Amino acid sequence: MLVIGNGESRKNINITLYDDDRIGCNAIHRDLFVNHLVCVDRRMVKEALDNNVTSHIYTRPDWANDYKGVLTVPELPYNGTERWDEPFQWGSGPYAVLLAAKLDTIIKLVGFDLNSKTKTVNNIYKDTSGYDAGTKRPVDPRYWIHQIGKVFSLYKKCKFTIYNDAEWTLPNAWKYPNVSLDNITNL
Repeated sequence: MLVIGNGESRKNINITLYDDDRIGCNAIHRDLFVNHLVCVDRRMVKEALDNNVTSHIYTRPDWANDYKGVLTVPELPYNGTERWDEPFQWGSGPYAVLLAAKLDTIIKLVGFDLNSKTKTVNNIYKDTSGYDAGTKRPVDPRYWIHQIGKVFSLYKKCKFTIYNDAEWTLPNAWKYPNVSLDNITNL
């Protein structure tokens, strides 16, 4: 299973070369077919439906009934006490990783950059409809790090490999025996 985030590290790889089942986030359908599309932003769900995306589309349970044929993201596998543990605080990326853990045991992640190499947004779709301007400050990744780390810690039987640039470092919250880091050129 290949889980595709929208970080800029993936912009120079041809994901169509990989036969894996794919889970993608939000606007990825503009460029690539994915088997499962996670959209926890109403605008992205509407865009996918308006564009007749044939992927399984997942959104928040509160919104799924508003859209014909849309599935719900998986329920969180834990109860937390902090704001970042609330289901509404989870974004498409963490939900995509959770969905992958529910569907498979060998999971590759690409495009989960977390941080920007510059002081601006790190997203392959910046400056397009539904996304921030490329000149804006990047999103603080602490929620994503915590949430994806929870998936890694709770799904011990899954093997997660994160592919990224050589200088990218694995966050401490992701350091588990079932998680490894590899260079994006080895994907």
